Amino acid sequence: MNAIIKKTLSAAAILGGFSLLGLGLTSLTFHKTEAKIQENERQALLTNLKAVIPESLYDNDIVNDTLEVTDLNQGSTKPTVIYRARQQGKPVAAVMTVITPNGYSGNISLLVAVKTDGTISGVRTLSHRETPGLGDRIEIERSDWISSFDGKSLDEPHQSQWDVKRDGGHFDQLTGATITPRAVVGAVKNALLYFKHNQARIFSTTKSTPEGGN
Repeated sequence: MNAIIKKTLSAAAILGGFSLLGLGLTSLTFHKTEAKIQENERQALLTNLKAVIPESLYDNDIVNDTLEVTDLNQGSTKPTVIYRARQQGKPVAAVMTVITPNGYSGNISLLVAVKTDGTISGVRTLSHRETPGLGDRIEIERSDWISSFDGKSLDEPHQSQWDVKRDGGHFDQLTGATITPRAVVGAVKNALLYFKHNQARIFSTTKSTPEGGN
């Protein structure tokens, strides 16, 4: 074996050693931070859930009392998680992640909590790409418009009034932005209709299972 081959093999061995060392350190860092990341995600989820349904209304582990469904968001085949709130084992409310594609700039994701009597406990905007200063006022940090759904149902206002005022409905539009609130009103109304027609199925199990599980 000549000197050139020996140097090449030596360099390859050193490079391989550093690669394995880097891989090991990355793996070690991931495992050490994985639990922290999961806990941070859980706390963020809890914060969002608390924003739409007060903790005083339920005593179960709402984060882990879930049901996955595939028919909540039309046009999407991705499973959607529904969080179920219970008090002493009895259903209290369902918290649904609702996505509407009808925003001015694409999808708007909402968290909608509906009590078992059909009234809305709370709505929050999770994500969107609406125009800053106009459509982004669907965020609670920008205005209290999203709170106008609190306590509403398909009876109050009547189902036929679930539109923005410009379309002859009950809900205010935002100054300079009608498409965005129109999309949100429609999405919340659809969540209410879904809950009305699927309440029994949503609470038919007590385990966290995919749709149709036992």
